Amino acid sequence: MSKRILMVEDTEDNRQIIRDLIATTEYELIEAADGAAGIAAAGAHKPDLILMDIQLPVIDGYEAARRIKADPALRHIPIIAVTSYALSGDEAKALAAGCDGYIAKPFSPRQLLSEIRGFLS
Repeated sequence: MSKRILMVEDTEDNRQIIRDLIATTEYELIEAADGAAGIAAAGAHKPDLILMDIQLPVIDGYEAARRIKADPALRHIPIIAVTSYALSGDEAKALAAGCDGYIAKPFSPRQLLSEIRGFLS
């Protein structure tokens, strides 16, 4: 069975980039366009990995990550923050919220894929 990745991203252009990237792999992609939908999708699909944007409508990525990590059924799922907030201290803030990895936008597709494979291998 192929591993499932949940992408929580509100910008269509960014979703398309990740969609195209994942299409070249064996992974299955699930999408959510805001933090609340991301939390719901994590519960419904139990993905193997979550790519979490930080600037999201409804609930931001920090809070979404905290809520997912607070759920014993979802706590084990690695979350990679994928964000254009690449200021000093933001990575620490993402990790403190429960994210397991951090990638700044714009990212290189190769870098993102290698990070994904690192968590899913």
